[in-house]
Amino acid sequence: MLNQTEQTFNDQAACDWLPFGEMAGVSFVPLAVPVSDGSIHRARLTQGTVIPPHTHPSEEYVFVVSGQVETGGRLCEPGTFWITPANSRQGPHIAITDTEILTIRLGALGAFE
Repeated sequence: MLNQTEQTFNDQAACDWLPFGEMAGVSFVPLAVPVSDGSIHRARLTQGTVIPPHTHPSEEYVFVVSGQVETGGRLCEPGTFWITPANSRQGPHIAITDTEILTIRLGALGAFE
């Protein structure tokens, strides 16, 4: 939860991209924790990366910043925004090009298949 008393900033040039666990081709920058176990983060997917089908026990909101990613059988380009309700199976997410997304997840990560 947001418990800070001053405004903070996260500049792109100062970002340290971290690997996303064992998932090859995915890196991320955590930006904030809006709720317990939740996250707001930027993620990069290299072309050809496939994030397997999965569910999250909470809502997830995704905005495509750059590139092209296919999800739910739909090609999503910059400016596309999608919402996935809690406990809904989603994916696979397939990076058609190098892609950057902004993700807001309102709870725990959940399990990947």
